[in-house]
Amino acid sequence: MQINVPSGMTRRHFLNHALTSAAAVPALEFLMHLEANAAQVRKNQKACILIWLGGGPPSIDMWDMKPGSKNGGEFKPIKTTGGYEISELLPKTAKVASNLSIVRSMSTREADHGRGRYYLHTAYIPNPTVVHPSFGAVVSHELGPKRPWLEIPSFVSIGGASEGPGFLGMANAPFVVDGGGKIRNAEMDKMDAQRFHNRLSMLEVVETGFINSKRGEAPQAHADVYKKAVNLMTSKQMAAFSLQGEKPEVCTAYGNNNFGRGLLMARRLVEIGVPFVEVTMDGWDLHQQVFSTMKTRLMPNLDQGFASLVADLAERGMLEHTVVICMGEFGRTPNINANVGRDHWAQSWSVVMGGGGLKGGRVVGGTDKDGVAIEGKSYLPGDLWATVASALGIPLSIVHTSKLGRPMKIANGGTPIQELMA
Repeated sequence: MQINVPSGMTRRHFLNHALTSAAAVPALEFLMHLEANAAQVRKNQKACILIWLGGGPPSIDMWDMKPGSKNGGEFKPIKTTGGYEISELLPKTAKVASNLSIVRSMSTREADHGRGRYYLHTAYIPNPTVVHPSFGAVVSHELGPKRPWLEIPSFVSIGGASEGPGFLGMANAPFVVDGGGKIRNAEMDKMDAQRFHNRLSMLEVVETGFINSKRGEAPQAHADVYKKAVNLMTSKQMAAFSLQGEKPEVCTAYGNNNFGRGLLMARRLVEIGVPFVEVTMDGWDLHQQVFSTMKTRLMPNLDQGFASLVADLAERGMLEHTVVICMGEFGRTPNINANVGRDHWAQSWSVVMGGGGLKGGRVVGGTDKDGVAIEGKSYLPGDLWATVASALGIPLSIVHTSKLGRPMKIANGGTPIQELMA
């Protein structure tokens, strides 16, 4: 996220020049030159888009249908281009299913929202002695430094906060924006440029003093975060957060809602080199009226946005380099409760993933006729993230070190799912 300044121009001179431009985004020839040279390099860069269904989506009504079972619910299965069946409420996703595979034998046994969310994001069960990094932070740590042209954060979370960077530090924290791309306190046109420059100068004096006082890692980490924020506010790559340049038909295809706009923004961010983007769609904690809620609100938006993302990535030649994974913190009970809802269920549930060179049109694992017990091998979050890491070219042999000096394996030592590996 560092801007390279030509010889003879100081960083302060450059920043002042950038902030006094009409649009507060530098249009200098050297930046245009860097952009042109990096375009071909970025084209084949690996990335991951995580679609997070907050609350725990019901696999049995979406990806692992059980027609004829007492637990089967109201929806019917339909055939897909992937050769497997999914819910009739996902007709658009069915058309792109040849690019996607389903892991139907997830078994995590963490049916609490907070613990399940942490486990699925980090591959580690919560532990009071250590805060583990979200896998987005791991990708940021491993791939971000290898993309020197990237001036914006290498881990972006859209529509909600992800899990944090843990012991990998704030430099790898998720950069959170809403579904419309709004970034709080990053709109330069609302502040006088010279006033902002003066504030930066004063901040630099204060932070330099703290850093020189040798008070641990926190002052330097704080300074690094602010430097990245300045780069963010002055970079023309900020345009990736705006959908104004997109054709109306593209925006319509993704859906006129925050989730659809978030997915389109994710494609734009990956396109300029961001290696990990998470898009949140909340509302899946369906303890009551599960079928009416899914039918009228959740499934239409998911179907439209998910299918459009996959199709758009494929059309642009990006899908082979971009892993897409769709999941929540657990599934929901096969049995239907008294409120016509489904409760928390972490014993047997599904995850959908594809792209990034992974095999599509596959079903891995399964459950019995009532969706209760797993048949065959079960999988853990570490296995999912090990699969993603392998697809992204991140060696599983890498070991990070916690603040207490403990070795931490990437993906908690998980094993890639061989049926999905090319």
